Amino acid sequence: MPHTAGSSQIGPMMRHWRTARRLSQLQLALAAGISSKHRSFIETGRSQPSRDTVLRLAKTLDLPLRDRNTLLEAAGYSRLYRETPLSAPDMAQVRRVMEFMLKQLEPHPTVAIDRHWNILAGNRAHYGMLALLAEEVPDHVARNLMRLAFHPAGLRASIVNWDLVGRVLVDRIHRELSAGLDDETRQLVDELLSYPDVPASWGSPDFNTHPTILLPLHLRKGELDIKLCTTITTIGTAQDITLQELRIESFFPADEASGHVLRAMLERAGGQCLTQVTQRAGRSAKEA
Repeated sequence: MPHTAGSSQIGPMMRHWRTARRLSQLQLALAAGISSKHRSFIETGRSQPSRDTVLRLAKTLDLPLRDRNTLLEAAGYSRLYRETPLSAPDMAQVRRVMEFMLKQLEPHPTVAIDRHWNILAGNRAHYGMLALLAEEVPDHVARNLMRLAFHPAGLRASIVNWDLVGRVLVDRIHRELSAGLDDETRQLVDELLSYPDVPASWGSPDFNTHPTILLPLHLRKGELDIKLCTTITTIGTAQDITLQELRIESFFPADEASGHVLRAMLERAGGQCLTQVTQRAGRSAKEA
């Protein structure tokens, strides 16, 4: 049986997620295969859902695994999904696959990031690009993809189409905030908005624009001129929180000239050791 401590918490959480998914009470009840009255009673706190009902509702709402655990706990049940640090022995095969992917994607700059855009690993092309475009970037900025884009000492000064890139990136954070309840992400967006020359209007999301499939990124510093487009790869069938939140972001050349530049950059790249970055990610996850 569930603990009574969490019983009063699930109603507001269910209402939050239903609203975030833009579903009516009836739509959610029909999709989840439960009565509209029972679903309404759950949201108002008049009824305590079973564990199976919580999981059905979470699946219908397409909640991330981390939030499914939170919903279970709010109803007084134990967590179902585990969160394994990348540094754990059980993740050895995942690390090997990740290293293989990053290496195979060279000369295209590619990073593995977590849900807070912390860079867990990067290939030589990524660090080679940083060495040319943001040589004096502070370490805490270099370890986070969003800080790297927005910080004055990062890539910000080299992004020619900053108005588009900055707006799309900050809206990406806003979209995630509108669905989840994440203090760390909220603190990150507040920090980004505090940087010089970031428009105050970006503090409010622009949900009228649709998320871009390929984000164009034009970088220029001195004689160096690169036109790229970004793609994000996720693990769609992951049953571990760490794996589900792992994202691989790659930067591909938008034209032939940029492809030549990337190959030349890789030839002169020293780069940071991928294993060291992964170990640091493991320490960070353990500290959290």
